[in-house]
Amino acid sequence: MKNKRCIVTGGCGFIGSALTRLLIKETDCQVLVIDKLTYAGVPESLKEVGLDPERDVDNDISTLNSQLATLNSEKRLAFLRADICDQEAMDKAFAEFRPDTIFHLAAESHVDRSIDGPGEFIRTNITGTATLLQAALKWWKQHPSFVFQHISTDEVYGTLGETGYFTEKTPYSPHSPYSASKASSDHLVRAWHDTYGLPIRITNCSNNYGPYHFPEKLIPLVILNCLDGKPLPVYGKGANVRDWLFVEDHARALMLVNEKGADGETYNVGGHNERTNLEVVETICRIMDELRPKATSYLDLITFVTDRPGHDLRYAIDPSKLMGELGWKPRENFESGIRRTVQWYLDNEWWWKPIHEQRYSGQRLGKG
Repeated sequence: MKNKRCIVTGGCGFIGSALTRLLIKETDCQVLVIDKLTYAGVPESLKEVGLDPERDVDNDISTLNSQLATLNSEKRLAFLRADICDQEAMDKAFAEFRPDTIFHLAAESHVDRSIDGPGEFIRTNITGTATLLQAALKWWKQHPSFVFQHISTDEVYGTLGETGYFTEKTPYSPHSPYSASKASSDHLVRAWHDTYGLPIRITNCSNNYGPYHFPEKLIPLVILNCLDGKPLPVYGKGANVRDWLFVEDHARALMLVNEKGADGETYNVGGHNERTNLEVVETICRIMDELRPKATSYLDLITFVTDRPGHDLRYAIDPSKLMGELGWKPRENFESGIRRTVQWYLDNEWWWKPIHEQRYSGQRLGKG
């Protein structure tokens, strides 16, 4: 990634902020983050790369020109608060920032919330992607080296039995409103490539974890419930299997696909770290017993609850194409990554405590 101008949609979200931090820290790219700042958009996640959560969150399309005028070799990050469904704003962002590429991560992403309120998932994930594709198409016709990179999920493939892996050729079979909306967005991106010739890359990843993860998801929820002494909810019998991917490994894969991936291709990103949900929770408890011991083990807090409606049994990614063709390799295994993650939450109460107190405190979602 050399001297590129990159748009990152959803750059204040979990994966988007990890990618943005790496682009600023490890490349010389200039980055425009576009984020609507919904409940899961946390501008503090970019504080370490120069975003001021108090000063910059009100930057809208009216201030974009003045923001971009200040970008240089020292200041390489700009922020735009905007809805990706706003065609006028997206057209203007492309025209004024003049990107070489876009990493499209903005999405509603929590399965449980999609069960409770599918409408926002359809709007953001489908209509928002179509809006960005139209803006990108106009821009690409003037700048033919532009690339549209779409970041998706393994959940579009549905569920696996006890054996086998998702590959880039696995048929789509989504089972939740979230995964159906992401499958729809994938199809739209391919359609803009096949119909109009827009250069694209698509990636489908396994479950991410790591620092700055919004606490509605399993791993941060369990860590914070441990700290609060609350029950650790495990759906069903905890037998559902996920393939876990450390978020920084994912971000580096996205940068590699952008730089070296082939036009029109899909690349699956997975860590080969399959664990049942119960194994994940038990692992966190044992690390917490070591790092923040109390009178009794955190394992005693595990509580089995009614399963999620339509809960897929197993996800597992085969990343052979990404590894073989582009040379990607994860730096973290699950043991090292989960320890880093637990330690980060213990060390960074400043980030998660306001979220825990004001936005989400661990209540059950997605009962259907």
